[in-house]
Amino acid sequence: MHNTNEFNATDFGEFLLSSNIVAPGKEKFMVIWVRKFFVLKPQWRDIPWYDQLPLFINALAEIDNYADWQIRQAEQAVRLYFTNFVGSSTDRDKPVAVDNAPSFSNLSAAEKKFRECLRLRRYALSTEKTYIHWVRRFIHFCNEGQSSKPKEKAYTPQIVKDFLAHLALTKNVSSATQNLAFNSLLMFFRLVLNIELGNMKETVRAKPSQRLPVVFSVDEVRQLLGEVNGVNGLMLKLIYGGGLRVNECCRLRVKDLDFEQHLVYVRDGKGAKDRTTLLPVALIPALQLQVKNVLSLHKDDIAEGFGSTYLPDALARKYPAASKEKAWQWLFPSSKRSVDPRSQIIRRHHVSTSFVQRAMKKVLRKSEIHKHASVHTLRHSFATHLLLNGVDLRQIQEYLGHAKVETTMIYTHVIKDMRNPVASPLDLLSPTTPECNTDNPRFKKGQMWGKRKGTYRQKR
Repeated sequence: MHNTNEFNATDFGEFLLSSNIVAPGKEKFMVIWVRKFFVLKPQWRDIPWYDQLPLFINALAEIDNYADWQIRQAEQAVRLYFTNFVGSSTDRDKPVAVDNAPSFSNLSAAEKKFRECLRLRRYALSTEKTYIHWVRRFIHFCNEGQSSKPKEKAYTPQIVKDFLAHLALTKNVSSATQNLAFNSLLMFFRLVLNIELGNMKETVRAKPSQRLPVVFSVDEVRQLLGEVNGVNGLMLKLIYGGGLRVNECCRLRVKDLDFEQHLVYVRDGKGAKDRTTLLPVALIPALQLQVKNVLSLHKDDIAEGFGSTYLPDALARKYPAASKEKAWQWLFPSSKRSVDPRSQIIRRHHVSTSFVQRAMKKVLRKSEIHKHASVHTLRHSFATHLLLNGVDLRQIQEYLGHAKVETTMIYTHVIKDMRNPVASPLDLLSPTTPECNTDNPRFKKGQMWGKRKGTYRQKR
């Protein structure tokens, strides 16, 4: 255990050089920032380092010569020193071992155990693949970057802190990606190794982003949806018309459409929650035809000795005949039958999300709308356009299936300049624009052009 009140620059530098946490060439800057921290540290003797860190950051912010990225680097350096180099220096950072970690003959045995635990808890197949991916990356990091450490220390909570810091400092991943990696390892350590990771609050974290969602205008949506046809076009229209997530649209069943009430029932959505959203009246004829085609395809599958579909949870065991009922068939089935990776049963699954994403990319290129958009942009546009039409925010929250209204409130920032756009001063300098052009749609009522000062001023 290193002394938290004395800075050992030599050992810290050697630790950074021998590890794979910091990008090459950044080690000396980390040492410099921690040295500056220890110069100011005696001012705050009676408080722990994680409470001293905000004071240190405030002290750096008062110096005009430091840019924001330098202050961010200084914070990362201090966290790296205490959480990764010094180790668990506080009681609240110490991991709690639930039981002795079991030993596995090889990696595949541990991965198999992890997969079994996830399936026992009924995690989605996509979640299972993602968790396995991050566990493999973590083990690769242990074998590559930490090869000098003893094998018995390869898979410890302290190495998890090093891996999370490596993602933030070397790989420059986003905050959401780092959180996904942490959640994957948290489940792996808990379910397979029987170890609780403990408090990871003070570890080096990726910088959280505050980005506004990309949104299409009404004319852009009209142009996009005018270029699509067929099943993929119907799915894109339904996603925009009901604010669906792409996987929610793919997993719709025949029974989820209520043509009388104009509702779409979303079953087992994000957070394992059910909800209802809008069924566009304009899509009813096309959806009714789609249902007719699905039932015709299902009839052919039955005739060929197939026709069963996947049922969630234990419904297949509770209702054996339900898998072949018309109501449970996928609304957008795949064109080919395939083998279920879990049950090994040959049946027809729903279309993949990549089928819709490819259609979206194709229509974006065709319409020449140059935005970094995806299928999810249609869901953002659905919420934004409802707000522009005066729909209550709480109602939009229910349509989208957001757990908190704060998540839905991001669309209020998107539309703040869309309702009453303000004219740019450059437009007012144009010779074709009169000093007081009331025909300009951006000219606000109750304002006039100030000839002397060259700015807007309110009428008196």
